[in-house]
Amino acid sequence: MARILVLDGHPRQGSLSAALAERYAAAARATGHDLRTLALADLPVGVTPPDHRPTGGAEPAPWVAAVQADLAWAEHLVIVAPMWWGSLPSALDALIEQVFLPGFAFRHHETDPWWDRLLTGRSARVILTMDTPPWVLRWLWRDPIGNRLRRQVLGFVGFAPIAITRFGPVRTSTPARREGWLATVESLGRRAA
Repeated sequence: MARILVLDGHPRQGSLSAALAERYAAAARATGHDLRTLALADLPVGVTPPDHRPTGGAEPAPWVAAVQADLAWAEHLVIVAPMWWGSLPSALDALIEQVFLPGFAFRHHETDPWWDRLLTGRSARVILTMDTPPWVLRWLWRDPIGNRLRRQVLGFVGFAPIAITRFGPVRTSTPARREGWLATVESLGRRAA
């Protein structure tokens, strides 16, 4: 059985992202997977980025250290978040900036332009909700969020494989359509996918 960390990446409680994250977590737990959950809305994420200089950074805030401990424990990371203005919510980006720190998530080489990926051996699933039709995001806009997460965030620090599930448009969705999305994430949770 897998160790799974589920992050509800919506900055407000009671969202569709929260419902999707809860359904995934319940299905994974019922199947016997070991699970931890986090909700962005419950974390004191600020917008001031950490000091990345090798000589000057202070110790991470307690909430950052706790999230890092959960990431270090997890074999599979699930992030459920909305797409706003073609990107992730700014609070979720701030969480990434403050948690995926040098020395924890990656380490630059001193003598060349490369780096060590310190979170290898983990997989990830990103579940995005949006008002844009998913096909428009993938084929017309060339999937900017997916590319960023695969290459510059999760892939940069070692996650592989990284799967992305897209649901939308949310604004015009029916209750039956949303229940279908919930059933899809329930199936993913049972398989730890």
